[in-house]
Amino acid sequence: MAVRLEEPVQYAFRLDDAEIPANPLIGQALRLEYLGAIHCIHCGRKTKTSFSQGYCYPCFTKLAQCDSCIISPEKCHFEAGTCREPEWGERFCMTDHVVYLANSTGIKVGITRASQVPTRWIDQGASQALPIMRVATRQQSGFVEDLLRTRVADRTNWRAMLKGEVPALDLPAIRDELFEHCAEGLRALQDRFGLQAIQPVTDLAPIEIKYPVDAYPTKVVSFDLDKTSVVEGTLRGIKGQYLILDTGVINLRKYTAYQLAISAA
Repeated sequence: MAVRLEEPVQYAFRLDDAEIPANPLIGQALRLEYLGAIHCIHCGRKTKTSFSQGYCYPCFTKLAQCDSCIISPEKCHFEAGTCREPEWGERFCMTDHVVYLANSTGIKVGITRASQVPTRWIDQGASQALPIMRVATRQQSGFVEDLLRTRVADRTNWRAMLKGEVPALDLPAIRDELFEHCAEGLRALQDRFGLQAIQPVTDLAPIEIKYPVDAYPTKVVSFDLDKTSVVEGTLRGIKGQYLILDTGVINLRKYTAYQLAISAA
C-alpha cells in the first residue's frame, strides 16, 4: 500500500499503475480474492512461490536487493568486490541512512535510507519515531544499529502492535541515555569511518503518527491467502501494512506479487 503522513495516515491500494484510496473504505465490507497468479515484481516472471516478498527464485538468488546483507547491513561485502550488482549497491547502499528510535510496541532501534523517512516508520506501525543519527552508508548504519541494539530491541511485535495504542515514550531522553551508554563504541566507529560519516542528530523533535483505526482486535487472527484464497470482513482500520478486519488481519506487504481482486460494499 502507498502511504502519506497526515493525521491520520492516508493509505491507498496500489493496483498496477493506479492508486485507490483505502481510508474511505473503513467501515465497509471488504472482499479480497487471490486469483492464483504470482508475478515477480522485478522481472514479471510467473512463479509458484514468492521469495523475499515478491521475487521469483532466480531473481531472489541474483539481485543485490535480495542478498542477506539487506537484512544484516553490517555484513555488506561491497568493498570485497563481491556485491551482486555494484551499480545498484552504489545507488542504494552508498547513500545517507538514518538510524532512528521508534515506538510501535515499546522502544526499538532501526535504520532506513534518508529518502524512506517517514514511510519506513508508517510501514512498521510506529506511533512515534525520532531520527538520532545520520550515517554515510548502509553498512555503517548497520554497525551503529548493532551497537545500539545491545541496549534496546530491534524488532516489532506485530501482534501487540495490532492490539491497540501503545503508551507514549520520551524518545529524546532514551536517545541521550543510549548515547551515554554507547559513547565508547560510537567514538570507535567515528575513528574508523570518519567524524563526518557518523553524525548524531539531536535537534529534531519526535514525529507522532496516528492511524485510521476504528477498532482494534482483542485477539489477532492472521489470514494466509496461500491457504484461504478469499478473505472477507468489515474493514475496521489500517495500521502498518495490515488491514484490520472484524474477521482477522492481513499483511498486504506479504502479497505484493500476488494477483488480487478487491471489492467493497
